[in-house]
Amino acid sequence: MARVMAARIYQRPKNAMSSGKARLDEWILEFEQSEARRADPLMGWTGSGDTQAQVSLTFADCATAQAYAQKHGIDARVIPTPPKKLKLQAYADNFR
Repeated sequence: MARVMAARIYQRPKNAMSSGKARLDEWILEFEQSEARRADPLMGWTGSGDTQAQVSLTFADCATAQAYAQKHGIDARVIPTPPKKLKLQAYADNFR
């Protein structure tokens, strides 16, 4: 019985700790977990036998990622990029 793999496609978010904009145009295909995590009885670490959850593929655009998913029979859903909100503020606003 073949299992249908589920994945999500989204655009890389901007790092909040940096003002740089490198690699923001990349789209990422990540597989969703197919089994629940469980605690290891000896060490207490959490883990699972699902190795697909560790896979993350990058693509130049959304259409390429969708074409890859369709070609390989992956049930992928696209998460749209949220709109960018600019908060324009002057330094003088701190003293009002």
